[in-house]
Amino acid sequence: MTLLVVGSERVDAGKTTFSTGLVARTRAVGFKPRAGNDYWFHHDDYRSAIERGTLHGKDAARLAAASPGSLDPTDINPVHRLWQPTHDGGGLLGQEGREFLIDRAGEQYVCNGSAALPESAREHLPLSDSVVVEDVGEFNRVMERAHIPALEALRRTIETTDRAVVESYSDIARPIRGIEPDGVAVVEPRRVRIYDGPRFVKACSVASGTEGSFHGQLEERVSSVTGLADPVETASLPPLTSEQRRDPDTVATEYGDAYDALLAVADGW
Repeated sequence: MTLLVVGSERVDAGKTTFSTGLVARTRAVGFKPRAGNDYWFHHDDYRSAIERGTLHGKDAARLAAASPGSLDPTDINPVHRLWQPTHDGGGLLGQEGREFLIDRAGEQYVCNGSAALPESAREHLPLSDSVVVEDVGEFNRVMERAHIPALEALRRTIETTDRAVVESYSDIARPIRGIEPDGVAVVEPRRVRIYDGPRFVKACSVASGTEGSFHGQLEERVSSVTGLADPVETASLPPLTSEQRRDPDTVATEYGDAYDALLAVADGW
């Protein structure tokens, strides 16, 4: 059984707080298929990861810690991207004001050959065997060889996990294709909208123009999908202190009504 947690905002929607509490409530394993953070804005998180010889973010670390067993963040997060701010446009794969530096796809590292990588990354990460890319076409070919197989391996793991909570990134509706969630939570400040899983996936396919096709080329934004499907229920989310947000069991209690509503939609939990 699988639950999907997505956010209606690009940042600070509350996805990870909601997901860690849901993991605590259900004793599920939390997964973060894709994630990213910024060398400048999330420098503490960056340093914490590279000193362990890898790249991952705070969200994956929190989900792994909340899940049963002894999971490493990289066990549940196969693809992670490191960005940095830029004053010269977006650069390779960049959005306005930032550029891609390094990807971790499984155990393979991919570096931006047109960017100056931090010396700390060269010192702590296994970049001697990394793939260096300098244009989008080259990067797309690397993604076929590294990123897609890493995500496919995680999809198989999710399918064979008895209880799984999958957290998306940014405001993307489907962080990984091929899974069929039993229920979907769209988290935003003050509330969560709860959707039937199969209906939400169908709306994703319609939004990307790939209805009836397994392979879609576009990432669907949550706002595009929620405009095509009605929530089964909407529940309020009380504000939490930073101390409360850090404790998944406390979140599980405070968000109990919302979790009850989500589990009722995901019949069988």
